[in-house]
Amino acid sequence: MRHCRWTSLPGVTSMVSSGAMSASGNLMDFLDEPFPDVGTYEDFHTIDWLREKSRDTDRHRKITSKSKESIWEFIKSLLDAWSGWVVMLLIGLLAGTLAGVIDLAVDWMTDLKEGVCLSAFWYSHEQCCWTSNETTFEDRDKCPLWQKWSELLLSQSEGASAYILNYLMYILWALLFAFLAVSLVRVFAPYACGSGIPEIKTILSGFIIRGYLGKWTLLIKTVTLVLVVSSGLSLGKEGPLVHVACCCGNFFSSLFSKYSKNEGKRREVLSAAAAAGVSVAFGAPIGGVLFSLEEVSYYFPLKTLWRSFFAALVAAFTLRSINPFGNSRLVLFYVEYHTPWYMAELFPFILLGVFGGLWGTLFTRCNIAWCRRRKTTRLGKYPVLEVIVVTAITAIIAYPNPYTRQSTSELISELFNDCGALESSQLCDYINDPNMTRPVDDIPDRPAGVGVYTAMWQLALALIFKIVITIFTFGMKIPSGLFIPSMAVGAMAGRMVGIGVEQLAYHHHDWIIFRNWCRPGADCVTPGLYAMVGAAACLGGVTRMTVSLVVIMFELTGGLEYIVPLMAAAVTSKWVADAFGKEGIYEAHIHLNGYPFLDVKDEFTHRTLATDVMRPRRGEPPLSVLTQDSMTVEDVETLIKETDYNGFPVVVSRDSERLIGFAQRRELILAIKNARQRQEGIVSNSIMYFTEEPPELPANSPHPLKLRRILNLSPFTVTDHTPMETVVDIFRKLGLRQCLVTRSGRLLGIITKKDVLRHMAQMANQDPESIMFN
Repeated sequence: MRHCRWTSLPGVTSMVSSGAMSASGNLMDFLDEPFPDVGTYEDFHTIDWLREKSRDTDRHRKITSKSKESIWEFIKSLLDAWSGWVVMLLIGLLAGTLAGVIDLAVDWMTDLKEGVCLSAFWYSHEQCCWTSNETTFEDRDKCPLWQKWSELLLSQSEGASAYILNYLMYILWALLFAFLAVSLVRVFAPYACGSGIPEIKTILSGFIIRGYLGKWTLLIKTVTLVLVVSSGLSLGKEGPLVHVACCCGNFFSSLFSKYSKNEGKRREVLSAAAAAGVSVAFGAPIGGVLFSLEEVSYYFPLKTLWRSFFAALVAAFTLRSINPFGNSRLVLFYVEYHTPWYMAELFPFILLGVFGGLWGTLFTRCNIAWCRRRKTTRLGKYPVLEVIVVTAITAIIAYPNPYTRQSTSELISELFNDCGALESSQLCDYINDPNMTRPVDDIPDRPAGVGVYTAMWQLALALIFKIVITIFTFGMKIPSGLFIPSMAVGAMAGRMVGIGVEQLAYHHHDWIIFRNWCRPGADCVTPGLYAMVGAAACLGGVTRMTVSLVVIMFELTGGLEYIVPLMAAAVTSKWVADAFGKEGIYEAHIHLNGYPFLDVKDEFTHRTLATDVMRPRRGEPPLSVLTQDSMTVEDVETLIKETDYNGFPVVVSRDSERLIGFAQRRELILAIKNARQRQEGIVSNSIMYFTEEPPELPANSPHPLKLRRILNLSPFTVTDHTPMETVVDIFRKLGLRQCLVTRSGRLLGIITKKDVLRHMAQMANQDPESIMFN
């Protein structure tokens, strides 16, 4: 629900013009009553954005008028105004702290699979060696204090038996971490599985999923995220960090009545929390704000933009204070390049964009097909076994290849790196000219050595492995992010292309395309840059992000001059992926789960009318309605028991069908229950009326029950000839739950959000029954 204000639309009316966009007095009177649970929604239902907006406007008006009465009320109004910023501060602090703790724990537990530090077992390999006085710069990865499992148990570091023991320990630790993670998720917090972004998008669009952002989910997701990333599975922590940050946002918003009692305001906080999540995941505060705006948020007013910026800033500052990687950076794979790019390089950059788009399409289709199979076959009944099997296969295949054995973040870091004079990676095993006397950061292009060719083969095998295993890993019953595996696929492809272009330029510098910019002895091609562009292309192909993706990538690298290559790759990957299907991976998972998500990006171009979609259809029983002053309490209770509708239109009488308003099911139940407890004389035979004055009743009649206060006198209505294109726009931009269809003030039917989604699915030749929730 983007910030937009409707003034007039063809065929659209609101029964009380002054009440449609602002507070309805009658509605607000009822909501001020101390009823329990008033204004809340049932699980798996959609919120009413207009009503939430009205309630907040009324609350704000009341606080403003009271603030003039006394100093204390004025202070309370100031506290209310500042509560939003306080919530953002708390979210930023907690999200940054949790991200730092997760990074430190993952670093230690990943190294635990290979060995242990004798001086302090909680030190990672790097920390252990840097604290040792016997470490030399040349052998900085080898130190007496760090021992591999073979050295500790067999007292030997080389040979077949040592290799086999290390191999087995690697697999056993991976299986232990994965088993612990899936068991914790299954027993304590089933909602802690997956990346969380599809559900966050759905929740931000106004859907209620109770417990999805709860305290248990926050705790278990944080712990299991460390376990699954450390296990070596092909997944990342970046997507789940958005879920973790939103759990923080939900927790802190529940402490302030301004947000806890208004689902619309709560979603503004969650939008800002999503920005903080991306900020700490990538060390990209601005990219986080743009990600929230472009990818996850449904309603994003200007005020939320500022608060998102503040939350992202605090979160990034907190993570920087913790400094989990010891490099004064917010991410492990921060890089700086020293050479510019050239126009001729745009061609390989665009080719990487095409690869990213094709990979995005392949991954989305294969992963959705596998997840659908998991949902519809017996495979879904054994989530623990599935995780164990995939972890075992991953560990067995990953260990022999050094590029799949290391953590994916370290792999990306190595692929992004420019080859300096001090690099010891195989990727930097070039044949050096002994007469070279150039500065350290300007090493000319050189012929590839044996190590580079070995690395190319290993990278090619790692690329195939990552492409296949990620399809089966994403969507299992464990926390699993997609950003890092996608970036790894792109970075591997990009690095191989970069090395290819570099060697081509070195050996054929007299070709016309190289002649102008790549002279012998010059440092013209940076393979790490190609890895970065490939990573952006693949991530864009899977998620269909564009603007936020480019900003995240340049915040990662600190290089503004590489924006054009990143933009070219991101746009190309989106074009190529969109040619095969408009859905990104998150939208595809939303549709797979049947969530009622009305995507702002979807276009509706069919020439159908409201009368084609409204219920009841021909042959269906008539619409269930309430009359304004002729139904008893028992009649209404029977109607509620026999139906499962969210609300009922209120009409003058069944003969005239003139529309009066709309009453929510939950508020009817609460009002009747409250009346029976608090008001004397309310029995099953009591007449219920929605008018200002009670109807004329016989003298011996029981006390009538007035329910005008729960009646929404300004339900949104359209005429039966309103084009569905307009109706879809209204639902999308105003966040409606339902819309009544009238002709000359006479009620004909009702259109719910579910009806709109089913109609859109039917028009797109999809299964309309896939929309499962209200």
